[in-house]
Amino acid sequence: MLLSFDLTKPIAIGSDHAGFDYKKELVGWLAGKGFQVKDFGVDENKSVDYPDYAHPVSNSVESGEAAFGILLCGSANGVCMTANKHQNIRAALCWESEVAKLVRQHNNANIICLPARFIALEFAKSLIEIFISTNFEGGRHERRVEKMMC
Repeated sequence: MLLSFDLTKPIAIGSDHAGFDYKKELVGWLAGKGFQVKDFGVDENKSVDYPDYAHPVSNSVESGEAAFGILLCGSANGVCMTANKHQNIRAALCWESEVAKLVRQHNNANIICLPARFIALEFAKSLIEIFISTNFEGGRHERRVEKMMC
């Protein structure tokens, strides 16, 4: 089994207006658990364009500055699609515990995308815990992950 994330590095987090309240809560929750967190915004609950926040989180993860990323928007589709435009990003939309586990085990996802309008905050926290604690299995999955990049 391959090692999980390097948690000596910060966790990158960002959201649009729909994910703002959850992001604010998650930043405090993660810091309370002893994690370093790099908050890329949004800094107030007003309408914004989600790519303006998904790209900086993705850049931070892609460059190795952050251990992994968390992105939130209403459905999580917009931030997920934006993040996956980055060559070395494997962003995964998670709405269920088994999905959060499998995207790590089989796809080596490095950004978790959470749909703030469709899951409860406490459930979002549990999905993040699963994502953090699940290792990539490698093996046959490594070959498949290597084929993802264009």
